[in-house]
Amino acid sequence: MVVLDHGSGNLRSAVRALERAGAAVELTSDRAAAEDADGLVVPGVGAFAACMAGLRAVDGPRAIGRRLAGGRPVLGICVGMQVLFERGVEHGVETAGCAEWPGVVDRLQGPVVPHMGWNTVDVPQGSALFAGVEGERFYFVHSYAARTWELTTHGRTPAPLVTWSEHGGDRFVAAVENGPLSATQFHPEKSGDAGALLLRNWIATL
Repeated sequence: MVVLDHGSGNLRSAVRALERAGAAVELTSDRAAAEDADGLVVPGVGAFAACMAGLRAVDGPRAIGRRLAGGRPVLGICVGMQVLFERGVEHGVETAGCAEWPGVVDRLQGPVVPHMGWNTVDVPQGSALFAGVEGERFYFVHSYAARTWELTTHGRTPAPLVTWSEHGGDRFVAAVENGPLSATQFHPEKSGDAGALLLRNWIATL
């Protein structure tokens, strides 16, 4: 599998966690390799706009889009999840995202921001990603999130499975399973045994 190297700061920890979970991992910015791999992981830390600039510099949105059009798995982590939405708003500045999902990523409304530390999640029935860790805590560090879920489905397309969490009374999207596209707002690579099992669950779907 490929971890997409787009200049983000936590790439090596993601690579190590995936290797510990049993995957053979290549860290690369090569779009052809990203498109051809069994699985593509898109981590991210920091600002939405900076992450999108890094992704565009390596043609990441195209690689993600082409993979998903072919039903090939992608996993976004933290800001790598946020950029899958239509847009992000930080300090009044709006930045276009990859637009794989409708909606906006904006600032959390809890009394203490950033949201940093371990938190529980509300997992929907039927989740493959959280199998065996439905009641566990995961490690978050973020000031922004998708606080609504806008995607609706029609016909035979299965509805996405959306996992929620809450910080200071503010509810936000903690993870999504949407066909070949999965993502977590928390850091599975920093979430101990629960995060390791979640990564193994995702690898098992490849």
